[in-house]
Amino acid sequence: MGKVIAIANQKGGVGKTTTTINLAACVAEKGKKVLVVDTDPQGNATTGFGVEKNELENTVYELMLGECSIKECIQPDVVENLSLIPSNVNLAAAEIELVDQERKEYILKNELDWVKDQYDYIFIDCPPSLSMLTVNAMTAADSVLVPIQCEYYALEGLSQLIHSVNLIKKKINPALELEGVVFTMYDSRTNLSGEVVENVKEALEERIFESVIPRNVRLAEAPSYGQPINIYDGKSAGAEAYRNLAAELIKITK
Repeated sequence: MGKVIAIANQKGGVGKTTTTINLAACVAEKGKKVLVVDTDPQGNATTGFGVEKNELENTVYELMLGECSIKECIQPDVVENLSLIPSNVNLAAAEIELVDQERKEYILKNELDWVKDQYDYIFIDCPPSLSMLTVNAMTAADSVLVPIQCEYYALEGLSQLIHSVNLIKKKINPALELEGVVFTMYDSRTNLSGEVVENVKEALEERIFESVIPRNVRLAEAPSYGQPINIYDGKSAGAEAYRNLAAELIKITK
């Protein structure tokens, strides 16, 4: 049975989609069967795997509205061992269209239950807000992994997210856990990055991953080529960091 991990932070620009794409690809590289679900209407995770998001017949939007089956919207093997449920801007309308639907928080969970046992890991890329889409992702998930940018307001966004996770755990998904926090955009040349890491470690009881993702030009370039970093430049510092994170995640989730 696959482990479902929502990658979430209510703050934008923290490397959430970058982490979803590259962590998932590095887990797949280690021989695990992986499914990525893009629940962000921006569709950046979809583009990051080289899928043309505006030419798709079936996406997570059609899936949530019951217009297609989950098997019809899975894009198989976008990279080796990794399949994708894509997204595009149409998904932004799902919030309005599903407003009167009963048990709308469970739509994604019910769909993923059909295919869960075919994958080792399912990663869900969440939008940067506590929207109905994020609630769906956290209802479907076993755990939440939180990327945090090494900058001054990091703790503020983190405390909001932990509050949201606890709320969903209390009201909807009692099995939901915080998988841990991963630091992104770390710049070893500045004191601030180190200070943020220390502050979060002092303030948090939750797991903090040892693997830290550096600021890296190759990581920033890879999405425009529609490739995860391990394929775009497997020898870069970014690829090495995400491989380390993948190894660490696999070890703790065995």
